Amino acid sequence: MWRRHAYPASGAVPRLVGAAGPVLRFLQQILIVIGAVVAYFGVRGLTEGDVTAAVRNAERVMAVERLLALDRETWLQQAVLDVPFATTFFNWVYIYGHWPLITVVLCWLATRHRPVFLRVRNAMLVSGGIGIFIFAALPVAPPRLAGIGLVDTVTEQSNSYRVLQPAAFTNQYAAMPSLHVGWNLVVSLAVVLATRRLWLRVLAVAVTLSMDAAVVLTANHYLLDVVAGLALAGGAWLLVCRRSRRPAVLWQVGRRPKGDPDGGGPGGATVPACGR
Repeated sequence: MWRRHAYPASGAVPRLVGAAGPVLRFLQQILIVIGAVVAYFGVRGLTEGDVTAAVRNAERVMAVERLLALDRETWLQQAVLDVPFATTFFNWVYIYGHWPLITVVLCWLATRHRPVFLRVRNAMLVSGGIGIFIFAALPVAPPRLAGIGLVDTVTEQSNSYRVLQPAAFTNQYAAMPSLHVGWNLVVSLAVVLATRRLWLRVLAVAVTLSMDAAVVLTANHYLLDVVAGLALAGGAWLLVCRRSRRPAVLWQVGRRPKGDPDGGGPGGATVPACGR
C-alpha cells in the first residue's frame, strides 16, 4: 500500500530531478572553480620566496627587458601620474576588472555556454598549476617592491584590493608570469567565442588591453611579466582545446536558433568550444 502511494503524482519525482539537474551541474562546476581558486591562493601564499632572491630575480628580469628594449615601466607610470584621474581609473581596472569580472563571466558561461565554461575552467587550472610552480621556483619582486622608485598606487590609494584578496592569500613575489593579465585574456577569449554581440566582443578586447596596461601602470608587473602571462594563459587555452575530444574551434561560433544571438539557452550546447 505504501509503495503504491509513495509518489502520488506519476512522474513528479523524475520531473523534479530533471529540473534540478542544470542547477546541480552549475553548482558543481562553481564549487570546482572556487576550490581551485582557494587552493591556488593558499599554495601561492605558502610558497612565497625570500626577499633577497625575489629582488635579485627582479634585477634579472629588468636586465632582460633592457636587452629587449622593454624597460619602460618608470616612464609609463610617470606619464599616467601626470594625468588627472588616470591613476584612479587604472586602479579600478586592476581591482574590479579581475576577480569580480571573472566571477560574473564564469557564472554566465556556466549557465548559458557550458562547453565554453569548461574550456575556461581547464585553461585556468592548467595555467594556474604551472604558475604556482614558477612562483615557487622563481620568486620575483614586482616593480613596486624592487627599489626602482615606482609608486604602489593600488595600496596607497585604495583598500578595496585587500578586501577582495586578503594578504594571507597573496604572494607579493609572484610577479612572473602575470596571471592577472593571463586569466583576463582567457575570460575575454571565452566571451568572444560565446557571443555574437559586437559590443560584448569589443568590450572583452578592451578589458584585456586595459588590464595589460593597468598591471604595469600600478607598478604590480613588468612588461615582460605581461608577455609571459599572456603566453602561458594563451598556450593553456590552446592546449585544452587540442586535447579535447571535440574538434578545435577557436573563433567560429556554432549555428544558433533565430532570435537568440547568444545561443542555445542554458547550457549553450550550440557553441562548440573544445570544452570537454
